[in-house]
Amino acid sequence: MTNKVQTTEPTLERTIEPKSGFRYHCYLFTKRLFDILASFLGMIVLSPVILLCLLIKWLEDFHNPVYVSTRVGKNGKLFKFYKIRSMCANAEQMKAALIQEGKNEADGPAFKMKNDPRITKFGKFLRKTSLDELLQLWNIFNGSMTIVGPRPPIPAEVEEYTPYHHQRLLVKGGLLCLWQIQKNRNSISFEDWVALDLEYIEKQSLWLDLKIIFKGAFMVVFDHSGE
Repeated sequence: MTNKVQTTEPTLERTIEPKSGFRYHCYLFTKRLFDILASFLGMIVLSPVILLCLLIKWLEDFHNPVYVSTRVGKNGKLFKFYKIRSMCANAEQMKAALIQEGKNEADGPAFKMKNDPRITKFGKFLRKTSLDELLQLWNIFNGSMTIVGPRPPIPAEVEEYTPYHHQRLLVKGGLLCLWQIQKNRNSISFEDWVALDLEYIEKQSLWLDLKIIFKGAFMVVFDHSGE
C-alpha cells in the first residue's frame, strides 16, 4: 500500500490558495502545541473511561473493540485512524451489501444511514455520547490529526472526489469541524459539507478553532439534533 492517495490540484471556480507567511506559521505552531497538550491531558484524564468502554465493547461481542481504518490526511497522506468500535464485526461486508441495495442515504461519495443496522446496542450509546471518538486523541497526539479540521475521509471516497473536493485535503484532518456544529448536521448535503470545510480552511484562526471546540462540546452534552 502506498502512503499517499493521488490528488489533483483544484481547478474549479472556487479555488483555495494555500496559506503561508510568518503569521500563519505562528498559528500552526500554536495549534500544534495546543493539540499535543490537550490530547496528552485528555488521554490521562479520560483513560478510565476509555478502558471501560473498550471492556464493555469487547464483552458485547468478544471481538476487537478497537476499530482501525486507513484515512486520508493533508495532501493525500494516508494514516491509521482509531476509534472504539461501534459497529458489528462484519460491518465492512454489510456496507458493501447496503450500497448495492441502494440503502445509502447520503449524496456524493460519503455513506450514511439514519438507522444503520451495523451499529450495535452499545455502539449507539458510544455514538450518542461521542465516546467512540476518544481514541482519536492518539491520532492528535502523534500529529496525524488535529483537534479542529475537516473530518478525514477514507481512500475510496477520495477516489471519487473532483478537484474541487480535493481542497478539503489542503489542511490536516480533525476531530471537530464546522459541519459537526451545525443543527441537523446529518441532513446536510455532501456539497454543503465540503463548502463548510473550505470556509474553515479560508478563515482558520485560533479564535475560530476555540469557537468550534466549545460549540462542539456543548452539542455533545446538550444537543443531539444531528443524530
